[in-house]
Amino acid sequence: MSKIIPNNAFIVVADGHKAIVLRNVGSGGEVSLREVRRLTPKDLAADGPSGARPVEQSPRETNEATFAKQLAATLLKMHQSKDFEALVLVADPQTLGQLRGAMHKNVEASVVFTLSKDLTNHSIGEITKALE
Repeated sequence: MSKIIPNNAFIVVADGHKAIVLRNVGSGGEVSLREVRRLTPKDLAADGPSGARPVEQSPRETNEATFAKQLAATLLKMHQSKDFEALVLVADPQTLGQLRGAMHKNVEASVVFTLSKDLTNHSIGEITKALE
């Protein structure tokens, strides 16, 4: 039995370097995922993360925070375009925290489930099993 993942929901599987956007095409409470698109960081040096960053933060950590901000902005555009009403977030704990901090309140309100786990290098079948 799946968690509360409605038909047509977006499932975002992310880490600090990439994100896979999937759609649940299952019906009757089943999870069946199809890939919608893949997202990667764009122009990290010019964009920068949200808010002040600690001095001791590594460039890699700064880039991961910047990507979380970019992902949050992309999700807002997709939400405003009515690409999804329900959203599931699957990400490693650090990325999940950064993403939550950068998300617009309307996108945050559409989140129906979160899973704190890095599944970006897993198959769609493995991601489906993790969500069931």
